[in-house]
Amino acid sequence: MTAQQAPTDIFQEHRRLLFSIAYRLLGSAADAEDAVQDAWLKWSAADRSQVVDPKAYLTRIVSNVALERLRSARHKRETYVGPWLPEPILTQGDASEAVADAESVSMAMLVVLETLSPLERAVFVLKEVFAFGYGEIAEALERSEPSVRQAAHRAREHVAARRPRFEADPSRRRAATERFMAAATGGDLNTLMELLSPDVTLWTDGGGKVRQALKPVVGAATVASWFAAIGTVTYQGVAPADMTTRLVEINGAPGMLFTSPDRVIATLTFDFDASGRITTIHNVANPDKLGAVEAGKAYDVGA
Repeated sequence: MTAQQAPTDIFQEHRRLLFSIAYRLLGSAADAEDAVQDAWLKWSAADRSQVVDPKAYLTRIVSNVALERLRSARHKRETYVGPWLPEPILTQGDASEAVADAESVSMAMLVVLETLSPLERAVFVLKEVFAFGYGEIAEALERSEPSVRQAAHRAREHVAARRPRFEADPSRRRAATERFMAAATGGDLNTLMELLSPDVTLWTDGGGKVRQALKPVVGAATVASWFAAIGTVTYQGVAPADMTTRLVEINGAPGMLFTSPDRVIATLTFDFDASGRITTIHNVANPDKLGAVEAGKAYDVGA
């Protein structure tokens, strides 16, 4: 740390990194922003004269703050009404161009990370996404290096067994998403059936705040019928004529955004198989999780 740099400037220099780490650890933009703010307060109060590496120091602060929040949040998620999905965020174009960054922040990956222990999740994110060394991670998380290595091994095996195949070509993902949006809003059941894998699964998160399926909806025919009705039925009190559907980048990939004249209603994101058919759809409709999208801010969450 140079004597010329003000504490605020140093923090702002690393703020994007801190949010990117916290969001992947927490799956919530609101909680990640709070973790970054807590990190700022701790940084402001710290004896910075002893800090040799501000990046490592700030990473340590935000990782531990996020871990505390993650541990306290796990009980709430266990009692959550219906499937719990991460809070979606709008992302900038660079994320979708960097395949590794896009995958690590995708809804599908965040769902997998949710099944790790807090320690495994932190180690996986810091090692596999941000390329920190085991020694750095051990210091940041105040654990021994052997325990960090063990946690990394468990996390990699767990993620490898559960991660969906990630369609690396952004243009193919976008084209398939555009076709799905046109078919859904046009009630084109045949095209929807073509786009969906036979065992496609739809996960809907209303959090008990809005009416959604409390269990996964499985099968191409059922899921296609669900979406073919978009243009003909009232959804969350919004008539079809008052609903706008548009393509946006959500969590590093093309997704759909549903809005009414006065609010964001829901987001949709997609996973694809090797042939380009949709295998999983994540639908977030809980209004408590749409604040970041409603604000319209596009995050840069590259590693």
